[in-house]
Amino acid sequence: MIPFNPNYFIGYVNHVNPQYVKVHFPSSVLLNKYIFSGEEFNGGLIGNFVTIEGENFGFIGKIAELDLPEKERLSLSEKAFQSSDFHPTAKVEVLLSFDYFESQKAQRTLNAFPNIGAKVYVCPKQFIQQYVMRFGLKSDQDRILIELGTLTSNKNTLVNISQQAMFSRHCAVVGTTGGGKSWSVSKLIESMMKNHTKAILIDPTGEYSELAKTETAESTILGTDSCFSYKKLTIEDLFFLVKPAGRVQAPKLLEAIRSLKCIELGIDKEPKFSTFCSDGVLSKTGLNKKEYERYCYVHNTQIENGLLTFDIEKLEKQISAECVWDTDRDNINVYGARNETDLTNCISLITRIGSVRRTGILQAVLGFSQPENETCDLTKQIDEYIKNDNKFLLRIGFESIGFESQAREIVANAIGKFLLMKARNGEFKVNPIVLFLDEAHQFLNNTVVDEYFDTAALSAFDQIAKECRKYGLFLCLATQMPKDIPIGTLSQMGTFLVHRLINYNDKEAIKQACSSANAELLSFLPVLGEGEAILTGVDFPMPLTIKVNKPIIPPDSKTPIFKDLRNNT
Repeated sequence: MIPFNPNYFIGYVNHVNPQYVKVHFPSSVLLNKYIFSGEEFNGGLIGNFVTIEGENFGFIGKIAELDLPEKERLSLSEKAFQSSDFHPTAKVEVLLSFDYFESQKAQRTLNAFPNIGAKVYVCPKQFIQQYVMRFGLKSDQDRILIELGTLTSNKNTLVNISQQAMFSRHCAVVGTTGGGKSWSVSKLIESMMKNHTKAILIDPTGEYSELAKTETAESTILGTDSCFSYKKLTIEDLFFLVKPAGRVQAPKLLEAIRSLKCIELGIDKEPKFSTFCSDGVLSKTGLNKKEYERYCYVHNTQIENGLLTFDIEKLEKQISAECVWDTDRDNINVYGARNETDLTNCISLITRIGSVRRTGILQAVLGFSQPENETCDLTKQIDEYIKNDNKFLLRIGFESIGFESQAREIVANAIGKFLLMKARNGEFKVNPIVLFLDEAHQFLNNTVVDEYFDTAALSAFDQIAKECRKYGLFLCLATQMPKDIPIGTLSQMGTFLVHRLINYNDKEAIKQACSSANAELLSFLPVLGEGEAILTGVDFPMPLTIKVNKPIIPPDSKTPIFKDLRNNT
Protein backbone atom coordinates (compact mmCIF):
# COMPACT_ATOMS: atom_id res chain seq x y z
CA MET A 1 0.00 0.00 0.00
CA ILE A 2 1.42 3.42 -1.05
CA PRO A 3 1.58 5.71 2.01
CA PHE A 4 1.89 8.93 -0.03
CA ASN A 5 -0.97 9.33 -2.49
CA PRO A 6 -1.19 12.77 -4.20
CA ASN A 7 -4.98 12.57 -3.87
CA TYR A 8 -4.57 12.58 -0.06
CA PHE A 9 -2.17 15.55 0.15
CA ILE A 10 -3.09 18.15 2.82
CA GLY A 11 -0.02 20.31 3.57
CA TYR A 12 3.66 20.91 4.36
CA VAL A 13 5.76 20.68 7.52
CA ASN A 14 6.84 24.13 8.75
CA HIS A 15 8.09 23.34 12.27
CA VAL A 16 9.88 20.31 13.75
CA ASN A 17 10.76 19.24 17.28
CA PRO A 18 11.39 15.76 18.79
CA GLN A 19 7.77 15.25 19.89
CA TYR A 20 5.67 16.86 17.17
CA VAL A 21 5.66 18.83 13.93
CA LYS A 22 3.52 21.70 12.72
CA VAL A 23 1.82 21.49 9.35
CA HIS A 24 0.80 24.36 7.09
CA PHE A 25 -2.30 23.82 4.95
CA PRO A 26 -1.94 25.79 1.68
CA SER A 27 -5.72 25.93 1.43
CA SER A 28 -8.62 25.25 3.78
CA VAL A 29 -10.19 23.28 0.91
CA LEU A 30 -7.71 20.50 1.70
CA LEU A 31 -9.49 20.01 5.03
CA ASN A 32 -12.76 19.12 3.32
CA LYS A 33 -14.13 15.60 3.19
CA TYR A 34 -13.20 13.56 0.12
CA ILE A 35 -14.11 10.09 -1.10
CA PHE A 36 -11.55 8.20 -3.16
CA SER A 37 -12.10 4.62 -4.35
CA GLY A 38 -15.03 4.27 -1.98
CA GLU A 39 -12.97 5.34 1.05
CA GLU A 40 -13.84 8.48 2.99
CA PHE A 41 -11.05 10.89 3.97
CA ASN A 42 -11.08 14.00 6.10
CA GLY A 43 -7.77 15.67 6.80
CA GLY A 44 -9.11 18.24 9.20
CA LEU A 45 -10.30 16.22 12.19
CA ILE A 46 -8.56 15.99 15.53
CA GLY A 47 -7.28 12.44 16.00
CA ASN A 48 -6.85 11.64 12.28
CA PHE A 49 -3.71 9.81 11.17
CA VAL A 50 -1.35 11.35 8.63
CA THR A 51 1.80 10.21 6.83
CA ILE A 52 4.84 12.47 6.40
CA GLU A 53 7.55 12.14 3.75
CA GLY A 54 11.18 12.04 4.82
CA GLU A 55 14.46 11.46 3.01
CA ASN A 56 15.02 7.85 4.07
CA PHE A 57 12.12 7.30 6.41
CA GLY A 58 8.42 7.95 6.38
CA PHE A 59 6.47 8.92 9.46
CA ILE A 60 3.01 8.30 10.87
CA GLY A 61 1.49 11.00 13.03
CA LYS A 62 -1.83 12.04 14.54
CA ILE A 63 -3.44 15.46 14.37
CA ALA A 64 -3.57 16.82 17.92
CA GLU A 65 -4.44 20.48 17.35
CA LEU A 66 -5.77 22.81 14.62
CA ASP A 67 -5.36 26.56 14.49
CA LEU A 68 -5.64 29.63 12.25
CA PRO A 69 -2.96 32.33 11.97
CA GLU A 70 -3.76 35.38 14.10
CA LYS A 71 -4.37 37.65 11.08
CA GLU A 72 -6.86 35.26 9.47
CA ARG A 73 -8.56 34.54 12.79
CA LEU A 74 -9.33 38.22 13.29
CA SER A 75 -10.89 38.52 9.84
CA LEU A 76 -12.96 35.36 10.17
CA SER A 77 -16.68 35.85 9.51
CA GLU A 78 -19.45 33.87 7.86
CA LYS A 79 -19.13 35.89 4.65
CA ALA A 80 -15.32 35.66 4.63
CA PHE A 81 -15.47 31.94 5.31
CA GLN A 82 -17.66 31.43 2.21
CA SER A 83 -15.74 33.74 -0.14
CA SER A 84 -12.13 33.64 1.05
CA ASP A 85 -9.53 30.94 1.48
CA PHE A 86 -7.82 30.34 4.80
CA HIS A 87 -4.52 28.72 5.69
CA PRO A 88 -4.86 26.67 8.89
CA THR A 89 -2.00 25.02 10.76
CA ALA A 90 -2.00 21.73 12.62
CA LYS A 91 0.05 20.28 15.41
CA VAL A 92 0.83 16.65 14.57
CA GLU A 93 2.20 14.20 17.14
CA VAL A 94 4.81 11.97 15.49
CA LEU A 95 4.08 8.37 16.52
CA LEU A 96 6.52 6.17 14.60
CA SER A 97 8.83 5.98 11.61
CA PHE A 98 9.06 3.36 8.88
CA ASP A 99 11.77 2.44 6.39
CA TYR A 100 10.87 2.94 2.71
CA PHE A 101 12.72 -0.22 1.79
CA GLU A 102 11.39 -2.26 4.71
CA SER A 103 8.01 -0.67 5.30
CA GLN A 104 6.83 -3.63 7.37
CA LYS A 105 9.25 -2.58 10.12
CA ALA A 106 8.02 0.19 12.42
CA GLN A 107 10.32 1.93 14.89
CA ARG A 108 9.27 3.33 18.25
CA THR A 109 12.29 5.61 18.66
CA LEU A 110 12.99 8.14 15.96
CA ASN A 111 16.52 8.22 14.58
CA ALA A 112 15.41 10.66 11.86
CA PHE A 113 12.99 13.56 11.67
CA PRO A 114 10.87 15.13 8.94
CA ASN A 115 12.41 18.06 7.13
CA ILE A 116 10.93 21.52 6.83
CA GLY A 117 8.80 21.47 3.69
CA ALA A 118 8.09 17.72 3.88
CA LYS A 119 4.71 16.81 2.38
CA VAL A 120 1.90 15.57 4.61
CA TYR A 121 -0.88 13.23 3.50
CA VAL A 122 -4.00 11.69 5.03
CA CYS A 123 -3.03 8.15 6.02
CA PRO A 124 -4.94 5.46 4.03
CA LYS A 125 -6.75 2.94 6.20
CA GLN A 126 -4.99 -0.03 4.59
CA PHE A 127 -1.61 1.45 5.44
CA ILE A 128 -2.36 2.07 9.11
CA GLN A 129 -4.09 -1.29 9.41
CA GLN A 130 -1.02 -3.22 8.27
CA TYR A 131 0.77 -1.91 11.36
CA VAL A 132 -2.18 -2.53 13.65
CA MET A 133 -2.39 -6.14 12.49
CA ARG A 134 1.30 -6.69 13.32
CA PHE A 135 1.27 -5.10 16.77
CA GLY A 136 3.22 -7.40 19.04
CA LEU A 137 3.88 -10.11 16.45
CA LYS A 138 7.27 -11.67 17.16
CA SER A 139 7.25 -14.14 14.27
CA ASP A 140 5.17 -15.26 11.32
CA GLN A 141 3.83 -18.14 13.41
CA ASP A 142 2.37 -15.77 15.99
CA ARG A 143 -0.94 -15.05 14.27
CA ILE A 144 -3.47 -15.36 17.10
CA LEU A 145 -5.43 -12.11 16.87
CA ILE A 146 -8.06 -10.39 18.99
CA GLU A 147 -10.90 -8.72 17.08
CA LEU A 148 -11.15 -5.63 19.25
CA GLY A 149 -12.85 -2.86 17.26
CA THR A 150 -12.21 -0.06 14.78
CA LEU A 151 -10.31 3.21 14.71
CA THR A 152 -12.41 6.15 15.89
CA SER A 153 -10.95 8.25 13.07
CA ASN A 154 -11.99 5.70 10.45
CA LYS A 155 -14.74 3.21 11.28
CA ASN A 156 -13.67 1.07 8.30
CA THR A 157 -10.20 0.39 9.74
CA LEU A 158 -10.37 -2.78 11.81
CA VAL A 159 -8.24 -3.11 14.93
CA ASN A 160 -7.30 -6.79 15.12
CA ILE A 161 -4.25 -7.03 17.33
CA SER A 162 -1.93 -9.77 18.51
CA GLN A 163 -3.22 -11.62 21.55
CA GLN A 164 0.41 -12.05 22.59
CA ALA A 165 0.90 -8.29 22.56
CA MET A 166 -2.28 -7.73 24.55
CA PHE A 167 -1.60 -10.04 27.48
CA SER A 168 2.00 -11.28 27.54
CA ARG A 169 3.16 -8.34 29.69
CA HIS A 170 -0.10 -8.11 31.66
CA CYS A 171 -2.98 -5.81 30.77
CA ALA A 172 -5.13 -3.15 32.43
CA VAL A 173 -8.61 -2.02 31.32
CA VAL A 174 -9.51 1.24 33.06
CA GLY A 175 -12.23 3.83 32.79
CA THR A 176 -14.99 5.59 34.73
CA THR A 177 -18.43 4.09 35.21
CA GLY A 178 -20.35 3.96 31.94
CA GLY A 179 -17.27 4.32 29.75
CA GLY A 180 -17.45 0.82 28.29
CA LYS A 181 -14.93 -0.96 30.50
CA SER A 182 -17.13 -4.05 31.04
CA TRP A 183 -17.83 -4.31 27.31
CA SER A 184 -14.10 -4.34 26.64
CA VAL A 185 -13.51 -7.11 29.19
CA SER A 186 -16.31 -9.17 27.61
CA LYS A 187 -14.87 -8.58 24.14
CA LEU A 188 -11.40 -9.65 25.22
CA ILE A 189 -12.72 -12.82 26.87
CA GLU A 190 -14.89 -13.66 23.84
CA SER A 191 -11.88 -13.33 21.55
CA MET A 192 -9.78 -15.54 23.81
CA MET A 193 -12.50 -18.21 23.87
CA LYS A 194 -12.67 -18.02 20.08
CA ASN A 195 -8.89 -18.48 19.97
CA HIS A 196 -9.14 -21.48 22.34
CA THR A 197 -7.06 -19.76 25.02
CA LYS A 198 -7.87 -20.35 28.68
CA ALA A 199 -9.00 -17.55 30.99
CA ILE A 200 -10.12 -17.41 34.62
CA LEU A 201 -12.43 -14.53 35.56
CA ILE A 202 -13.00 -13.33 39.12
CA ASP A 203 -16.42 -11.69 38.81
CA PRO A 204 -17.35 -9.66 41.94
CA THR A 205 -20.85 -8.63 40.82
CA GLY A 206 -22.09 -11.45 38.59
CA GLU A 207 -22.40 -9.23 35.51
CA TYR A 208 -20.57 -11.78 33.33
CA SER A 209 -22.76 -14.74 34.30
CA GLU A 210 -24.44 -14.92 30.86
CA LEU A 211 -21.07 -15.03 29.12
CA ALA A 212 -20.16 -18.08 31.20
CA LYS A 213 -23.25 -20.02 30.07
CA THR A 214 -21.80 -20.85 26.66
CA GLU A 215 -20.67 -24.38 25.78
CA THR A 216 -16.98 -23.62 26.14
CA ALA A 217 -17.29 -21.94 29.55
CA GLU A 218 -17.82 -22.98 33.17
CA SER A 219 -19.18 -20.98 36.07
CA THR A 220 -19.15 -21.44 39.83
CA ILE A 221 -20.45 -19.16 42.57
CA LEU A 222 -18.40 -19.17 45.76
CA GLY A 223 -20.48 -19.77 48.85
CA THR A 224 -23.29 -21.34 46.81
CA ASP A 225 -21.89 -23.79 44.26
CA SER A 226 -18.42 -24.17 45.69
CA CYS A 227 -16.09 -23.22 48.49
CA PHE A 228 -12.38 -22.52 48.75
CA SER A 229 -11.46 -25.14 51.33
CA TYR A 230 -9.72 -23.64 54.34
CA LYS A 231 -7.15 -26.45 54.05
CA LYS A 232 -5.87 -24.74 50.88
CA LEU A 233 -5.40 -21.47 52.75
CA THR A 234 -1.95 -20.52 53.99
CA ILE A 235 -0.97 -19.70 57.56
CA GLU A 236 -0.69 -16.08 56.42
CA ASP A 237 -4.36 -16.20 55.34
CA LEU A 238 -5.35 -17.51 58.78
CA PHE A 239 -3.45 -14.61 60.34
CA PHE A 240 -5.52 -12.25 58.16
CA LEU A 241 -8.71 -13.86 59.46
CA VAL A 242 -8.01 -14.11 63.20
CA LYS A 243 -5.50 -11.25 63.61
CA PRO A 244 -3.26 -12.57 66.43
CA ALA A 245 -1.30 -10.09 68.50
CA GLY A 246 2.43 -10.33 67.95
CA ARG A 247 4.04 -11.10 71.32
CA VAL A 248 2.10 -14.04 72.77
CA GLN A 249 -0.83 -14.92 70.53
CA ALA A 250 1.06 -15.36 67.23
CA PRO A 251 3.67 -17.82 68.65
CA LYS A 252 0.97 -19.84 70.44
CA LEU A 253 -1.12 -19.97 67.24
CA LEU A 254 1.87 -21.26 65.26
CA GLU A 255 2.59 -23.92 67.89
CA ALA A 256 -1.06 -24.98 67.91
CA ILE A 257 -1.00 -25.36 64.10
CA ARG A 258 2.15 -27.45 64.38
CA SER A 259 0.58 -29.72 67.00
CA LEU A 260 -2.64 -30.22 65.03
CA LYS A 261 -0.64 -31.10 61.92
CA CYS A 262 1.12 -33.76 63.98
CA ILE A 263 -2.32 -35.15 64.90
CA GLU A 264 -3.20 -35.29 61.19
CA LEU A 265 0.07 -37.13 60.52
CA GLY A 266 -0.77 -39.79 63.14
CA ILE A 267 1.20 -38.81 66.22
CA ASP A 268 -1.72 -40.07 68.32
CA LYS A 269 -1.02 -43.58 66.96
CA GLU A 270 2.54 -43.57 68.32
CA PRO A 271 2.76 -45.37 71.72
CA LYS A 272 5.05 -42.75 73.25
CA PHE A 273 2.62 -39.94 72.36
CA SER A 274 -0.80 -41.60 72.45
CA THR A 275 -1.38 -40.87 76.16
CA PHE A 276 -0.98 -37.15 75.47
CA CYS A 277 -3.60 -37.15 72.68
CA SER A 278 -7.31 -36.92 73.39
CA ASP A 279 -10.24 -35.88 71.20
CA GLY A 280 -7.97 -34.66 68.43
CA VAL A 281 -5.90 -32.38 70.70
CA LEU A 282 -2.27 -32.81 71.78
CA SER A 283 -1.71 -32.03 75.48
CA LYS A 284 1.73 -30.58 76.09
CA THR A 285 2.02 -30.93 79.87
CA GLY A 286 4.56 -33.68 80.62
CA LEU A 287 5.36 -34.26 76.91
CA ASN A 288 9.02 -35.03 76.20
CA LYS A 289 10.33 -32.07 74.25
CA LYS A 290 13.19 -33.83 72.43
CA GLU A 291 11.03 -36.74 71.28
CA TYR A 292 8.35 -34.34 70.08
CA GLU A 293 10.87 -32.23 68.17
CA ARG A 294 12.36 -35.40 66.65
CA TYR A 295 8.90 -36.45 65.41
CA CYS A 296 8.35 -33.00 63.91
CA TYR A 297 11.76 -33.11 62.20
CA VAL A 298 10.94 -36.44 60.51
CA HIS A 299 7.68 -34.97 59.13
CA ASN A 300 9.10 -31.52 58.54
CA THR A 301 8.01 -31.32 54.88
CA GLN A 302 4.32 -31.82 55.66
CA ILE A 303 4.37 -29.69 58.80
CA GLU A 304 6.14 -26.74 57.18
CA ASN A 305 4.14 -26.72 53.92
CA GLY A 306 2.46 -23.48 55.00
CA LEU A 307 -1.09 -24.81 54.49
CA LEU A 308 -3.85 -25.33 57.04
CA THR A 309 -3.90 -29.11 56.70
CA PHE A 310 -5.55 -29.85 60.05
CA ASP A 311 -8.96 -29.92 61.71
CA ILE A 312 -9.69 -26.24 62.38
CA GLU A 313 -12.51 -27.14 64.80
CA LYS A 314 -9.82 -28.25 67.26
CA LEU A 315 -7.78 -25.05 67.00
CA GLU A 316 -9.30 -23.26 70.00
CA LYS A 317 -8.70 -26.23 72.36
CA GLN A 318 -5.19 -26.71 70.99
CA ILE A 319 -4.24 -23.09 71.67
CA SER A 320 -5.42 -23.59 75.24
CA ALA A 321 -3.28 -26.74 75.42
CA GLU A 322 -0.25 -24.75 74.22
CA CYS A 323 -0.50 -22.38 77.18
CA VAL A 324 1.99 -24.27 79.37
CA TRP A 325 5.37 -23.48 80.86
CA ASP A 326 8.28 -24.24 78.58
CA THR A 327 9.79 -26.65 81.10
CA ASP A 328 8.73 -28.52 84.21
CA ARG A 329 10.29 -27.58 87.56
CA ASP A 330 11.39 -31.14 88.21
CA ASN A 331 12.36 -32.12 84.65
CA ILE A 332 13.66 -29.60 82.13
CA ASN A 333 13.19 -32.11 79.29
CA VAL A 334 9.38 -32.01 79.41
CA TYR A 335 6.78 -29.27 79.08
CA GLY A 336 5.45 -27.85 82.33
CA ALA A 337 2.00 -27.22 83.78
CA ARG A 338 -0.59 -24.73 82.55
CA ASN A 339 0.57 -21.12 82.31
CA GLU A 340 -2.43 -19.05 83.34
CA THR A 341 -0.83 -15.79 82.19
CA ASP A 342 -0.39 -17.06 78.62
CA LEU A 343 -3.93 -18.45 78.65
CA THR A 344 -5.32 -15.10 79.75
CA ASN A 345 -3.42 -13.36 76.95
CA CYS A 346 -4.80 -15.87 74.41
CA ILE A 347 -8.46 -15.69 75.46
CA SER A 348 -9.22 -12.91 72.93
CA LEU A 349 -7.56 -14.93 70.14
CA ILE A 350 -9.53 -18.07 71.08
CA THR A 351 -12.73 -16.01 71.03
CA ARG A 352 -11.92 -14.54 67.60
CA ILE A 353 -11.19 -17.98 66.14
CA GLY A 354 -14.53 -19.26 67.38
CA SER A 355 -16.28 -16.22 65.96
CA VAL A 356 -14.60 -16.66 62.57
CA ARG A 357 -15.50 -20.36 62.44
CA ARG A 358 -19.14 -19.62 63.18
CA THR A 359 -19.49 -16.66 60.80
CA GLY A 360 -22.04 -17.77 58.21
CA ILE A 361 -20.42 -16.29 55.14
CA LEU A 362 -16.99 -17.70 56.04
CA GLN A 363 -18.47 -21.11 56.79
CA ALA A 364 -20.02 -21.21 53.32
CA VAL A 365 -17.03 -19.81 51.44
CA LEU A 366 -14.19 -21.55 53.30
CA GLY A 367 -15.95 -24.79 54.21
CA PHE A 368 -15.70 -24.53 58.02
CA SER A 369 -17.66 -27.29 59.80
CA GLN A 370 -18.39 -29.02 56.49
CA PRO A 371 -17.24 -32.47 55.35
CA GLU A 372 -14.70 -32.38 52.54
CA ASN A 373 -16.39 -32.63 49.16
CA GLU A 374 -14.13 -32.59 46.12
CA THR A 375 -16.99 -31.68 43.76
CA CYS A 376 -17.51 -28.44 45.71
CA ASP A 377 -13.82 -27.65 46.23
CA LEU A 378 -12.90 -24.68 44.05
CA THR A 379 -9.25 -25.72 43.83
CA LYS A 380 -10.31 -29.10 42.42
CA GLN A 381 -12.59 -27.32 39.93
CA ILE A 382 -9.69 -25.11 38.84
CA ASP A 383 -7.45 -28.18 38.38
CA GLU A 384 -10.10 -29.97 36.31
CA TYR A 385 -10.76 -26.85 34.23
CA ILE A 386 -7.06 -26.47 33.40
CA LYS A 387 -6.93 -30.09 32.22
CA ASN A 388 -10.12 -29.81 30.12
CA ASP A 389 -9.18 -28.97 26.53
CA ASN A 390 -12.79 -28.09 25.61
CA LYS A 391 -13.36 -25.33 28.18
CA PHE A 392 -11.79 -21.88 27.80
CA LEU A 393 -13.41 -19.76 30.52
CA LEU A 394 -13.89 -20.37 34.22
CA ARG A 395 -15.97 -17.67 35.90
CA ILE A 396 -15.62 -17.51 39.69
CA GLY A 397 -18.60 -15.52 40.99
CA PHE A 398 -18.35 -13.49 44.19
CA GLU A 399 -21.95 -12.24 44.13
CA SER A 400 -22.92 -14.41 47.13
CA ILE A 401 -20.04 -13.18 49.29
CA GLY A 402 -20.81 -10.26 51.57
CA PHE A 403 -18.46 -7.40 52.34
CA GLU A 404 -18.10 -8.12 56.07
CA SER A 405 -14.96 -9.53 57.70
CA GLN A 406 -12.95 -8.65 54.56
CA ALA A 407 -14.06 -12.05 53.25
CA ARG A 408 -13.96 -10.97 49.58
CA GLU A 409 -10.45 -9.60 49.77
CA ILE A 410 -9.04 -12.55 51.70
CA VAL A 411 -10.66 -15.20 49.50
CA ALA A 412 -9.65 -13.45 46.25
CA ASN A 413 -6.10 -13.14 47.58
CA ALA A 414 -6.13 -16.86 48.45
CA ILE A 415 -7.24 -17.76 44.90
CA GLY A 416 -4.47 -15.56 43.51
CA LYS A 417 -1.93 -17.22 45.80
CA PHE A 418 -3.15 -20.69 44.74
CA LEU A 419 -2.64 -19.81 41.07
CA LEU A 420 0.70 -18.18 41.88
CA MET A 421 1.97 -21.43 43.40
CA LYS A 422 0.82 -23.41 40.35
CA ALA A 423 2.60 -20.91 38.10
CA ARG A 424 5.82 -21.20 40.11
CA ASN A 425 5.59 -24.97 39.68
CA GLY A 426 5.64 -24.46 35.90
CA GLU A 427 2.06 -25.61 35.20
CA PHE A 428 1.27 -22.76 32.79
CA LYS A 429 4.46 -22.56 30.75
CA VAL A 430 3.20 -24.75 27.92
CA ASN A 431 -0.39 -23.47 27.91
CA PRO A 432 -0.47 -19.92 29.34
CA ILE A 433 -3.57 -18.68 31.13
CA VAL A 434 -4.95 -15.16 31.70
CA LEU A 435 -6.46 -14.23 35.07
CA PHE A 436 -9.08 -11.48 34.72
CA LEU A 437 -9.74 -9.49 37.90
CA ASP A 438 -12.79 -7.25 37.56
CA GLU A 439 -13.28 -4.34 39.99
CA ALA A 440 -9.60 -4.76 40.86
CA HIS A 441 -9.61 -1.78 43.23
CA GLN A 442 -11.64 -3.92 45.66
CA PHE A 443 -8.83 -6.48 45.96
CA LEU A 444 -5.55 -4.65 45.44
CA ASN A 445 -3.87 -2.15 47.74
CA ASN A 446 -5.80 -3.66 50.65
CA THR A 447 -4.45 -4.33 54.11
CA VAL A 448 -5.74 -6.18 57.16
CA VAL A 449 -5.53 -4.02 60.28
CA ASP A 450 -6.54 -4.60 63.89
CA GLU A 451 -5.92 -2.79 67.16
CA TYR A 452 -3.36 -5.39 68.23
CA PHE A 453 -2.52 -6.94 64.86
CA ASP A 454 0.28 -5.52 62.75
CA THR A 455 -0.80 -4.27 59.34
CA ALA A 456 -0.47 -6.94 56.66
CA ALA A 457 -0.92 -6.51 52.92
CA LEU A 458 -2.91 -8.81 50.63
CA SER A 459 -0.22 -9.09 47.98
CA ALA A 460 -0.94 -12.16 45.82
CA PHE A 461 -1.96 -10.20 42.71
CA ASP A 462 0.96 -7.82 43.15
CA GLN A 463 3.30 -10.84 43.16
CA ILE A 464 1.61 -12.27 40.06
CA ALA A 465 2.12 -8.96 38.24
CA LYS A 466 5.78 -8.77 39.21
CA GLU A 467 6.99 -12.31 38.60
CA CYS A 468 4.53 -14.50 36.69
CA ARG A 469 5.05 -13.28 33.12
CA LYS A 470 7.86 -15.79 32.66
CA TYR A 471 5.69 -18.55 34.16
CA GLY A 472 2.78 -18.13 31.73
CA LEU A 473 0.26 -16.67 34.20
CA PHE A 474 -0.88 -13.29 32.89
CA LEU A 475 -2.99 -10.74 34.72
CA CYS A 476 -5.71 -8.50 33.26
CA LEU A 477 -6.99 -5.87 35.70
CA ALA A 478 -10.24 -3.99 35.15
CA THR A 479 -10.94 -0.99 37.35
CA GLN A 480 -12.67 2.38 37.37
CA MET A 481 -10.21 3.72 39.95
CA PRO A 482 -6.62 3.26 38.74
CA LYS A 483 -5.38 5.57 41.49
CA ASP A 484 -6.35 2.88 44.02
CA ILE A 485 -4.17 0.25 42.34
CA PRO A 486 -0.63 0.08 43.82
CA ILE A 487 1.70 1.96 41.51
CA GLY A 488 4.12 -1.00 41.64
CA THR A 489 1.41 -3.28 40.25
CA LEU A 490 0.15 -0.78 37.70
CA SER A 491 3.67 -0.17 36.41
CA GLN A 492 3.96 -3.89 35.55
CA MET A 493 1.08 -3.61 33.08
CA GLY A 494 2.51 -3.70 29.56
CA THR A 495 -0.79 -2.93 27.82
CA PHE A 496 -3.44 -0.34 28.68
CA LEU A 497 -6.94 -0.05 27.28
CA VAL A 498 -8.01 3.31 28.72
CA HIS A 499 -11.62 4.44 28.50
CA ARG A 500 -12.90 7.83 29.62
CA LEU A 501 -11.07 9.19 32.68
CA ILE A 502 -11.88 12.54 34.27
CA ASN A 503 -10.31 12.49 37.73
CA TYR A 504 -6.87 14.11 37.81
CA ASN A 505 -5.38 11.46 40.14
CA ASP A 506 -6.65 8.64 37.92
CA LYS A 507 -5.06 10.23 34.86
CA GLU A 508 -1.81 10.79 36.74
CA ALA A 509 -1.75 7.12 37.81
CA ILE A 510 -1.95 6.10 34.14
CA LYS A 511 0.65 8.68 33.16
CA GLN A 512 3.12 7.35 35.75
CA ALA A 513 2.54 3.70 34.85
CA CYS A 514 2.46 4.01 31.05
CA SER A 515 5.56 5.42 29.37
CA SER A 516 3.73 6.37 26.18
CA ALA A 517 0.94 8.19 28.00
CA ASN A 518 2.20 11.68 27.23
CA ALA A 519 0.29 14.90 27.69
CA GLU A 520 -1.21 14.77 24.19
CA LEU A 521 -2.59 11.29 24.80
CA LEU A 522 -4.03 12.15 28.20
CA SER A 523 -5.81 15.18 26.76
CA PHE A 524 -8.14 12.84 24.87
CA LEU A 525 -9.25 10.86 27.94
CA PRO A 526 -12.03 13.15 29.30
CA VAL A 527 -13.73 13.44 25.88
CA LEU A 528 -13.80 9.78 24.91
CA GLY A 529 -17.31 8.55 24.12
CA GLU A 530 -18.99 5.40 25.34
CA GLY A 531 -17.05 2.36 24.17
CA GLU A 532 -14.12 4.47 22.94
CA ALA A 533 -10.68 3.84 24.39
CA ILE A 534 -7.00 4.54 23.89
CA LEU A 535 -4.96 1.38 23.32
CA THR A 536 -1.29 1.68 24.16
CA GLY A 537 1.42 -0.68 25.28
CA VAL A 538 5.03 -1.81 25.28
CA ASP A 539 4.62 -3.96 22.17
CA PHE A 540 2.57 -1.36 20.27
CA PRO A 541 4.56 1.00 18.05
CA MET A 542 2.02 3.77 18.68
CA PRO A 543 -1.14 4.44 20.71
CA LEU A 544 -4.50 3.97 18.97
CA THR A 545 -7.86 5.58 19.68
CA ILE A 546 -10.42 2.87 19.01
CA LYS A 547 -14.12 2.10 19.24
CA VAL A 548 -14.54 -1.29 20.91
CA ASN A 549 -17.01 -3.57 19.15
CA LYS A 550 -20.12 -4.64 21.03
CA PRO A 551 -19.58 -8.12 22.51
CA ILE A 552 -21.82 -10.94 21.33
CA ILE A 553 -22.99 -11.45 24.93
CA PRO A 554 -22.88 -8.04 26.67
CA PRO A 555 -22.33 -7.96 30.44
CA ASP A 556 -25.24 -7.11 32.72
CA SER A 557 -23.99 -3.62 33.56
CA LYS A 558 -26.97 -1.48 32.53
CA THR A 559 -27.97 1.40 34.77
CA PRO A 560 -31.45 0.88 36.32
CA ILE A 561 -34.09 3.29 34.97
CA PHE A 562 -36.22 5.46 37.24
CA LYS A 563 -39.95 4.91 36.93
CA ASP A 564 -43.04 6.84 37.93
CA LEU A 565 -44.39 4.62 40.70
CA ARG A 566 -47.82 6.24 40.49
CA ASN A 567 -48.29 4.58 37.08
CA ASN A 568 -46.98 1.25 38.24
CA THR A 569 -50.10 -0.92 38.39
